[in-house]
Amino acid sequence: MLDNTHVMVYHLVMMTFSDQVRQAIEHCGLTRYAIAKQTGITEGALSRFMAGERDMTLRTLERIAPVIGVSLKVTPPKKQHKTRK
Repeated sequence: MLDNTHVMVYHLVMMTFSDQVRQAIEHCGLTRYAIAKQTGITEGALSRFMAGERDMTLRTLERIAPVIGVSLKVTPPKKQHKTRK
């Protein structure tokens, strides 16, 4: 049986990247209006993203990240070793 900590970790692992961004926006302590004002993104575009009606570009995410207190990190995929036949 899983305790609450394990359930929370499982939930975070299973969230999509967009869901994680939505959660960060919801928990950052700012209104959508304030985020839109500080980033130059329209409040409507932010609302559509939050409703799951549209995606955000990487450029938009780069503008939002510092405002909502998160950082974006892109890492290259791990190299897979080719096996010899």
